[in-house]
Amino acid sequence: MDILANMKEVQERVAAACKRSNRDPKEVTILPVSKNHPAEDIQTLYDAGWRDFGENYVQELRNKHDELPDDIHWHMIGHLQRNKVKYIASYIQAIHSVDTIKLLHTIEKEGRKAERVIPVLIEVNVGREESKFGVMPDLEDCMALANEALELPHVKLRGLMTSAPYYDDVEKDRSIFRKLKELLNDMNAANDQLQLDVLSMGMTHDFEIAVEEGSTCVRVGTAIFGKRDYSNKGY
Repeated sequence: MDILANMKEVQERVAAACKRSNRDPKEVTILPVSKNHPAEDIQTLYDAGWRDFGENYVQELRNKHDELPDDIHWHMIGHLQRNKVKYIASYIQAIHSVDTIKLLHTIEKEGRKAERVIPVLIEVNVGREESKFGVMPDLEDCMALANEALELPHVKLRGLMTSAPYYDDVEKDRSIFRKLKELLNDMNAANDQLQLDVLSMGMTHDFEIAVEEGSTCVRVGTAIFGKRDYSNKGY
């Protein structure tokens, strides 16, 4: 598995999607998602200059944080239980999966203890899938969380995140991503204190569509690291 060659291909595909949509590739962060892949794979990208990485599980994130260089920027992209915030609050770069006011308050509490402001994204269940977490894609529901975040000094709301339904025809995801961008724009219009500018959307099977629709962060795992080895119990 040539991880660096895979990353170069993903970069080229992002750049092509940006060209099609008249965007600058510098506007899009490629976030390698290393779930169930060993720390050595992350080290390979780190040695090539990459610093931002995404993880789905707190325990796996903690283990890799302990094994790998201190200047890696870790992003929590999976569902986050409130009782586990304390384990990552001192170093997490961003939490992409905030979907309740209670979780916001826990992040505020742990951010205060760690004496740092923690950037967060609201996870939005745009496809209204019962199997997924996230708030419903309604302006009122999202603004309830956003307005609460504005009152918390150790929380910085940066934008929105979604995971689109899996379709064989990825074009069907386009409306999902378009809806998230519209929601972000509507939220900024509803309260000019927000200034949201991050759209975390797009994964291995649909990141090009997401970029065309305005994604600023694509979360890519398989296209970079290959298929996951779920027998890897090291994490």
